This record gives sequence, C-alpha cells and structure tokens, in this order.
Amino acid sequence: MNNYTRIIAAALCFGMPVLLAQPSSAQGKAAKLEAISQQLNLTPQQKAKVLPILADEGPKVQKIKNDNSLTRLQKMQQIKAIHQQTDPQMKAILSPAQYQKLQAIRQQAIRDAVQGRF
Repeated sequence: MNNYTRIIAAALCFGMPVLLAQPSSAQGKAAKLEAISQQLNLTPQQKAKVLPILADEGPKVQKIKNDNSLTRLQKMQQIKAIHQQTDPQMKAILSPAQYQKLQAIRQQAIRDAVQGRF
C-alpha cells in the first residue's frame, strides 16, 4: 500500500463513523414519521397515504415552533390551523381509534411547541 492509499484508507476509517453518527435532518424526519406510523399501527396502504400528508405538515409545524417572534398562544393557534387543514384527509384514512391516537400525538406536539420543547 502506498502512502496515498494509506491516507485515503485512514480518512475513510476515521471520517466515516463521524458522518454516520450524525443523522441528517432527512433521516431524523424519516425516523419521526416512522415512529408515528408505528404508534398508529398503520397498514401499508394507510402508511402510503398518511406519511406524505405528515411529511408535508412537518416543515410547516417546525417553522412555527422555531419562530421566536410568535407568542405561545399564536404558536398553538397556528399549529392547530395546520392540523385542521389535514384533519378531513386523516379522518378518512384512519380508523376511529387511530384517529384518536393521532389527536393525542398532535396535542403533545402542540404542548411541546408551546413549552419550547421540540
């Protein structure tokens, strides 16, 4: 092995674990969506319909959570408005028990946003 190859090998050995240990925001979002999917016990058909809705909702909610110019009440109202926009779609896809569980998950997300925990 020449010196150049050794340097490349060392860089790969020492650099890759650092890169792999830091989840990208896309990986974090995917993990969050998967967690919700599991909590709701979605069927594959439901998952195919629900996850795009939640993926679209996520950045909007996150933007509100991160907006320090909004009061807690404004954050709560704006996040509820986003949820109300997608509620008819979600209600049509989910069973009553799953929908109720989603409402609980959303309420917790609102509480976290209002309290400054994300």
